[in-house]
Amino acid sequence: MNRPLHTLTQNAEPRREFDSNYAYRTLFLFSGLVITVLYIEGMLTPSLPAIQSEFGVTAAQVSLILALYSVSGTALNPIIGKLGDVYGKKRVLMYVLLIYAAAVTVTGFSPTFEFMLASRTVQGIGLAIFPLVFSLVREEFPRELVPRAQGIISGMFGVGFAFSIPAGAFISNAFGWRTTYHTAVPFVLFGTALIIWKVRESSYIRPEQRIDFGGAALLGASLVMLVLALAEGPNWGWTSAGTLALVAGSVVLVPPLYAYERRYSKGGSEPILNLRLLSLRNVLTANVAILMAGLGMFLAFQAFVFKFELPQPAGFGLDIFPTGLSMIPIAVCFILFAPLTGILVSRTGVKRVSLAGAVVAAIGFYLNVLSTSYWQYVGSMFIAGAGLSILNASVINLLTLTVETRDMGLATSLNTVFRNLGASLGAPIAGSFLTTYTALTAVSVGGHSVVLPLPTSTAFQYVFYTAVGAFMLLLFVIPFAKEVLGKRTEVSKTPAVSDVPL
Repeated sequence: MNRPLHTLTQNAEPRREFDSNYAYRTLFLFSGLVITVLYIEGMLTPSLPAIQSEFGVTAAQVSLILALYSVSGTALNPIIGKLGDVYGKKRVLMYVLLIYAAAVTVTGFSPTFEFMLASRTVQGIGLAIFPLVFSLVREEFPRELVPRAQGIISGMFGVGFAFSIPAGAFISNAFGWRTTYHTAVPFVLFGTALIIWKVRESSYIRPEQRIDFGGAALLGASLVMLVLALAEGPNWGWTSAGTLALVAGSVVLVPPLYAYERRYSKGGSEPILNLRLLSLRNVLTANVAILMAGLGMFLAFQAFVFKFELPQPAGFGLDIFPTGLSMIPIAVCFILFAPLTGILVSRTGVKRVSLAGAVVAAIGFYLNVLSTSYWQYVGSMFIAGAGLSILNASVINLLTLTVETRDMGLATSLNTVFRNLGASLGAPIAGSFLTTYTALTAVSVGGHSVVLPLPTSTAFQYVFYTAVGAFMLLLFVIPFAKEVLGKRTEVSKTPAVSDVPL
């Protein structure tokens, strides 16, 4: 039976009695839902070269399949998170999943590349489940279970995406990439039914809040132009009028976005890029860390797939299914390290564990720079995956254990904005390197020798150097945070959003 909703006022929180059995059941359901969405997000990754060939586009253009999905999720996440605050998180989650199921259904029937990009953009609404899920965990779970639950759910990000690679590769290899969509729809519908039936509605609503549609439009437009510039730059030329116009347009929109959000917040409303929220040290740190994690993950996945599937000597000449199997080490890392990380941060603190994750990820990607053989790539991938898992599962606690319950929907949606921003940039950056640094290479196709422009070893090295740089940057960012768990807990000293001056 659903509990009554409470309208949240200023600093007051209704007294709550937590049900641990319900929390564990719901955690299992949320974990399955996250795996499903991330599986659908990544199941096409092994098929990118095949889709590129089918529609006659470049490696940079095909990266838009991943990038526009993330851009859409970036723009929609704050809106969906705010709608959850206003109307109830379970209710909004239900409608999001229904729209998502419809988009997943039509994408499998895409007749053209443009149609596929459009349907994938709508499909990006699926990424909006994450702020709603994290908020429900924070509000409905016993506090002592929250760090472990956040760690497990964060770990499911990597598990779902990594599982999508071999599973999507198997289906695509046997039946074609479109079948991956047809077989995924029942799981989305089943998950939606379980949410309606088993999950309680949020205890907190804020019906007086307005939705920042203007900020979402400005942010989305800026990101779309930047992503398109990265995708089309290798084809149009990096100094061409079209590329420079897109980059300039993306940059030009930043000051108006900042000014609009400042003005919007002064009216008593909460903007998408909440400057008061971002002024909290832990919130800013968590968002930068999750941005780098998303950037590194999508850089790597794009590069790995092309390295494994491109014909020799540019790649290893694998089919789609063996490529998918090659990505299993990443899934194993998230399965092993995510739950352990959730336990470890409670004992040693978030900062130390997050720093360890960033260091391990940087080492793994640097080893990819040095790799020359297939097994060296797989081993380095395992190390990088371990670092990603540790970082993802630990850093979310900086945010969820800092902000007050009334700000949880906005805070978690803002965090997902930064995660998706990293993902939005990671794939096209990798695609740009792979399209820009090419050489005419003689390969055997159908028993005949042909000359094709294929990425050089330098292209892959630049991709992995970029990932190394992203994680090394976190060594200077994470120490900026205040500890919220472990021996030096300072969460009680962290001010509420409303207490921080603009």
